[in-house]
This record gives sequence, structure tokens and C-alpha cells, in this order.
Amino acid sequence: MKTIPVTCAIIYFENKILAVQRSETMKLPLKWEFPGGKIEDGENEVECIKREILEELNIHIKIKGKLTPILHQYPTLKINLIPFIAEYVSGDLLLKEHSDHVFLEMDELYTLDWAEADLPILKEFTEL
Repeated sequence: MKTIPVTCAIIYFENKILAVQRSETMKLPLKWEFPGGKIEDGENEVECIKREILEELNIHIKIKGKLTPILHQYPTLKINLIPFIAEYVSGDLLLKEHSDHVFLEMDELYTLDWAEADLPILKEFTEL
């Protein structure tokens, strides 16, 4: 099974962190995640995450750091999830694929039902 490289971003809006909920029609319906998507041919990781965030959420971000990539095996696919820490720069947040979003304090993040691959990233992030 081929491993799919996927980026995601933990995005700060001032002192809160953005989480988005997958829609009912997506794989892992209604699970929460850090937004992002698949790296396209000829694209590097940073170009990918900036493009994906603009496409999915209509906002621009600035990359502030990178966390440990996570290899995760779902029943039908295997992903290498590459997490970035970012901050909101500009744009009006508009959900184009997801069903919901929240801005949470660090200690509120664990109240959500996260996609499995995001859990190790959440753990590393909250222990920084």
C-alpha cells in the first residue's frame, strides 16, 4: 500500500487554535482534525500547506514551526501526516469542505473527537 504524504496545520488565531470538523461526505465523517491536505506533484510541504489552507479555508497563514511527521495506517490507506504550526495572517475564514470549526484554548483541544492520525500530533503539540 502506497503511503500518501499529507500536510496539516495547527493554526493560531491570536491565542486560540483552529480545529475543523470533517463533513458527513468525507472519509472519517464528523471527526475533528487540523486542516490540510495531500502534497501535489512538484510541490514542497510548505507550498502544499499554504495552498490547502487557502483552498479549504480561504485564509493565508505564516509557518512558525514543524512537528514530528506521523505515519498512520487507516483501514484503506496509509498516510504520512506532516504537521506545521502556523499563525493566521489574513482572509475571511470560509469552510469550503468541512462542516464546522472551533477556536479553542490549548486545554480544550482534547474535548473533541479527533481523527486517529491527528492524536499523536495533538499530544506533541500540547506538551511543547
